[in-house]
Amino acid sequence: MVECPECYSSNNKATPLRNKESCLKEHTQYICGTCGRCICIEPDSKRNVRRWNFPFKSLEMAKLYLRTADYTEQNSCGVYQIVDESGRKSYKIFPTSEDFISYLKRTGKHSLTKDALFQREEYIIFPKLK
Repeated sequence: MVECPECYSSNNKATPLRNKESCLKEHTQYICGTCGRCICIEPDSKRNVRRWNFPFKSLEMAKLYLRTADYTEQNSCGVYQIVDESGRKSYKIFPTSEDFISYLKRTGKHSLTKDALFQREEYIIFPKLK
């Protein structure tokens, strides 16, 4: 399948969440105007951060939430790889490379590259699903 130019997924039903039905019924969703895929954009009620602020196990999972970060920040965000002290890799979305570098300094984590592994060149506003 071809990757959606708006939400970066090749599967319009893709979601990495557990409790999918509960999320779709109870949380605010970004609905991709191109393929119709629903992506949770609801802030976490305990920490008041959005799902895209958390680390992901794979680049593919992070890409599933990247459009919600782009939309929330009104900016082309990027997915960056983080390596912890044990060598375990995770993937996290940051609005800017400066935010990523600041995070690395603050947490003591590191990365094999300072560049985003995936990022659109510029932020694009897409028409809403009709």
